[in-house]
Amino acid sequence: MRFVHFVEGTSKGLGVELAGSLRGLTEQEHGYPGSLHDLLNAGPGALKDAHDRLSDARLLDVSKIRFLPPIERPAKIVCVGLNYAEHTKESPYEQPSYPSFFPRFSSTLVGHGEAIIRPRVSEELDFEGELVVIIGTGGRHIPKERALEHVAGYAIFNEASVRDYQFKSPQWTIGKNFDGTGAFGPAFVSADELPPGASGLKLVTRLNGAIVQQGNTADMIFNVVDLISILSEAVTLEPGDLIVTGTPAGIGWARNPKLFMKPGDLCTVEIEGLGTLSNLIADEHPPS
Repeated sequence: MRFVHFVEGTSKGLGVELAGSLRGLTEQEHGYPGSLHDLLNAGPGALKDAHDRLSDARLLDVSKIRFLPPIERPAKIVCVGLNYAEHTKESPYEQPSYPSFFPRFSSTLVGHGEAIIRPRVSEELDFEGELVVIIGTGGRHIPKERALEHVAGYAIFNEASVRDYQFKSPQWTIGKNFDGTGAFGPAFVSADELPPGASGLKLVTRLNGAIVQQGNTADMIFNVVDLISILSEAVTLEPGDLIVTGTPAGIGWARNPKLFMKPGDLCTVEIEGLGTLSNLIADEHPPS
């Protein structure tokens, strides 16, 4: 199952991808099943029922809708740093023996086709293509052998980072949380459409058509099972929570000369089986 969250006119809606087309309903229309977040909270059966209902809904005109993040305001967005060995080698850090967890805030999220915003205070906006895990069943102290039972699906993330602010202190939080820097989408893809733990998927990031990152989710140091089990030792996971699993090597900061995104650039992240997340880069508007 593949769900998209969108706006048509002034109404939000939910749609499904079927054979290259989109079908869906807005919240103003009879039969609208609720948001994806609502459905995840209602349990696995609600997703299937919604998919069946939306499969018979009207065709959506892609030129008349705007994509939203699959989940707009997740309770938690937990990111993982240094989760690919080759990326760690290009960074100023040693490889950690425990996942480098840090938070993102929902105010950073933008959908497929929307602009990633370069802030007024920096020109060091970097790309990071990543796999996102979307939790379906909550829990704490989740054993590894049950971890994948808690995954509803997956999506793509461009975890754009403001590098000079990231390195201002030992904590990365500010550099990872400028408004409008977390591209998320284009679709929620249910876990049953992918290999267990979304392992073995090719990941490619392109900037203006040129490949800047190539990786494979099989190369994660802490895989999806590990991340869920370790994180849940401390944190109660809830339906709709996101785990952004880390980026492979090739970031712009590590290049000579450095390569940062600028207004007018197009950055795309493609993950096998999940599609392509595309976003133009724009400057932050000056205050009114």
